[in-house]
Order: sequence, then C-alpha cells, then structure tokens
Amino acid sequence: MTDATATATRTIELVHLLASPLHRYEGRPGDGALPAVGEELHERLELREGLGIVGDRHFGHRAHADAAVTLLAMETVDELAERYALEPEAVARRARRNILTRGLDVDALRGAIIRLDTGHGEVVLRATRPANPCAWMDAELAPGAFRALRGRGGMRCAVLSSGVLRRGQATCTTTP
Repeated sequence: MTDATATATRTIELVHLLASPLHRYEGRPGDGALPAVGEELHERLELREGLGIVGDRHFGHRAHADAAVTLLAMETVDELAERYALEPEAVARRARRNILTRGLDVDALRGAIIRLDTGHGEVVLRATRPANPCAWMDAELAPGAFRALRGRGGMRCAVLSSGVLRRGQATCTTTP
C-alpha cells in the first residue's frame, strides 16, 4: 500500500491453521519441547470475539485478550525452511503461530484491522503487536533461527468478531 490510509482487499491463502491446548515451550530450550497433545494443525479454526481460538492454550485468558491469535507469513517460513534445509510444515508447526498466510505482509500490519473471509463469514482481527521470536527457535528449528526471525516473527492479534476460518483461499481486507 502506498497510501497509509488506504484500505486494501486481496485474495490470500491460509496455508496452516494451528491450535494447541498445551503451551509446549516450557522450561529450558535445550531440554526440548513437551510432546503435542492431539493434532495441532487443523482444516478449520473457530474464533470467538474477545476470547481467541476455541481449543487453543490462550483461549479465554485475559492476559492474552489482545494477543490471542498470531499470524505469520508463509513466505518467512519458506525462507527459513530453505536456509536451514527443513520441511516448511515442520517450520510451521515449530514456530507455534496460529494462522500462516501466503500473500500478506503480516509484519507490516501493526495497528491494522484485518478482515478475513474463507466463505463462512467474515472474521475481524486487530493487529496489536509483533510476535517476537524466542530462544526456543534455535533449539526447535536450527541455530540462528531466533536471530533470523527478529522483526519477522509475525503479528499478535485481538479477535474482534466470532467466526470460522478454513485453510485455503481467503478474501483479506486490511485497514490501517
């Protein structure tokens, strides 16, 4: 977008949708992540206004109300996968972001209103702050991944409307 006040609508792809009931990165990174409880990558996510993603570890926690959903650009995942000779799906799982998009400059969205529609009604998010990487990225992806993700770790969002998102094409409208 060249005009900071412009509204942009485009078709993007929701590549991966992750919800996990467990915070798997606890303790020391060198000890490894806790094992997954059930499947974490999903075909659909149900989001609830003010609460987050149904079934996710942050759902309904007041401390996470403005950061209940994290977005990450799949282009960043692809770069990391190529740089460290990893499978993109492994990077997507280990990055622990909820919605991985293709075709959206996620890291430029701070403060923006994001409207996503996968054909099941619009879900509205507000990008509140960057999702900074942590030292776990060096342990879970590869040495150097933590530094490689600085400034490109995605965006934390508040959920402003309830709805369902599915993997695949989505209409995305962003308003600064």
